[in-house]
Amino acid sequence: MESNKEMIEYLKKAGWIKSKEVEEAFKRVDRGLFAPPPREREAYEDYPLPVMKGQTISAPSIVAFMTEELDARKGMKILEVGTGSGYQACILSLLVGKKGRVITTDIHAELIDYARERTEKLGLKNIQFVYGDGSKGYVEKAPFDRIIVTAAAPSVPEPLVRQLKEGGRMVIPVGTFFQELQVVEKLQGKIKIASMLPVVFVPLLGEYGFKEG
Repeated sequence: MESNKEMIEYLKKAGWIKSKEVEEAFKRVDRGLFAPPPREREAYEDYPLPVMKGQTISAPSIVAFMTEELDARKGMKILEVGTGSGYQACILSLLVGKKGRVITTDIHAELIDYARERTEKLGLKNIQFVYGDGSKGYVEKAPFDRIIVTAAAPSVPEPLVRQLKEGGRMVIPVGTFFQELQVVEKLQGKIKIASMLPVVFVPLLGEYGFKEG
């Protein structure tokens, strides 16, 4: 695949993109902008690409699946744990609209800079970048309507559960050697977890993730 348009058509035919809203967000956020310079020609292929600090841009199919499962809507406040390239945050920013907010955290300052630079090129104003341990969430702006985690945790971090609104939803990869993507919902104060599909993500670093090194 050689263009964002081709990639989106593939994702639609394969069933990864289901809603018109997600399709439109993918159209406005060209994955090629987020690929590292040596790998631009691979930007539209359906596999992850390395960025820096051992982190990756997830495969387009996984980004689409997680986005659909998150069910972000206009005006929502979303916490993203693991900024990475900024690709996912930009897609979410369009889904929540001007009255919504995306707060994205990363433990690597270099990735925050990388993502912010690309976000500015798209003119998106509703994304806040936070450098720090995202496994602890971001209590200053909690609670959140939605939480998305783009690295695998050994278990669902308790701080993230606490910072999820009643009726809220979290999408997170969980596991050590074997990982699965889970959808976590908070309903009447209780937590409901559904396992969706096997995945492979880089480890979530931090107090409630894995220790670096």
